[in-house]
Amino acid sequence: MWPMNFYIGVTDKNWYEYQKAHAFDEVNFWQPRDTRDFTAIKPGELFLFKLHYPENYVVGGGILLRQTVLPLSLTWEVFGNKNGMDTAVQFESSIYRLRRTNRREDADPKVGSIILSQPFFLEKQELIRTSFLCRGVYLAVSCMSRIFGPQDIGDG
Repeated sequence: MWPMNFYIGVTDKNWYEYQKAHAFDEVNFWQPRDTRDFTAIKPGELFLFKLHYPENYVVGGGILLRQTVLPLSLTWEVFGNKNGMDTAVQFESSIYRLRRTNRREDADPKVGSIILSQPFFLEKQELIRTSFLCRGVYLAVSCMSRIFGPQDIGDG
């Protein structure tokens, strides 16, 4: 087996369910505060989605296209509901809530965007339980056996 790198990014259930229901050709895995260059994996490598604690399941993924940083308003203009919400108001509210700020204090904050193509979302019986709690993890396939075991794979 050749080495394969991938990254596990933590997301919330609402983003996952919205993206899964809409079956977009690409999605924006946005980061409300993180505007650093995303270098954990390279374009063309796998980015997986893991739900927040206590759910701790890998629920899908996509292929990294690119990463960019844009003002909040432009992030909505460029990606629209591929951000995982129906309206700009919902998106802005989420960003400000997660940043613990508001429009008065931070008129148009920068938002990190990790753009993923070919997103896929697992069905309940396919979910992969993880035994770690963390914000984001970069892994190589050789590490998989320490994180996922046969007992972690759904009955699907």
